Amino acid sequence: MIRVNLLPWRAERRMVQRKHLGVLAGGVAVIAAGIIVAVHGVIGGYIAVQEGRNEYLKGENTRLDKEIEEIKKLRDEIAALLARKQVIERLQADRSQVVNLLDQLVRQTPDGVYLKSLRQTGLGVNLVGYAQSNARVSTLMRNFGASPHLENPELVEIRSATVNGKRVSEFTMNVRLKQTATDDAAKSAKGAPAKADADKKG
Repeated sequence: MIRVNLLPWRAERRMVQRKHLGVLAGGVAVIAAGIIVAVHGVIGGYIAVQEGRNEYLKGENTRLDKEIEEIKKLRDEIAALLARKQVIERLQADRSQVVNLLDQLVRQTPDGVYLKSLRQTGLGVNLVGYAQSNARVSTLMRNFGASPHLENPELVEIRSATVNGKRVSEFTMNVRLKQTATDDAAKSAKGAPAKADADKKG
């Protein structure tokens, strides 16, 4: 029988396999390192893009905050102007109301009636006076009811009194001034900002 020693061949084959395995492991390591570097680069790119977006949003938020402050200042200025306008309109309305009230008191007060005092609160007017009879008081109320500037006459109290030795009827009466176009415009101007704010909130 011929004997063949296979040990050197097996050892050489093991060495070749080990070298092949080492090369394969090195290739895998290189590929893994490349993948890691590529993934790190991609993630870094995403992070850089997101940071750029964040900076842009911060800048836009800052700009919007400034615009909001300017809008608030404009609203305050508009509110101040409207308040001044309302005060002017109120003064104009009050001036015309006083003139109309005094004119109507002179025109609508019948003979035999004279007024002792009057007090105005807003559109309401309280009158205290004397009349020669209850019929004169009724005439005064009818005149007020037909007046173009007065409305809703209401007799609060009437009683007998003696003035300068004569018996007269002392009365207390309430009457209202009719609203003028200026009053309506002032109310509309006052309600406009509230409505605009409600629309914006809605």
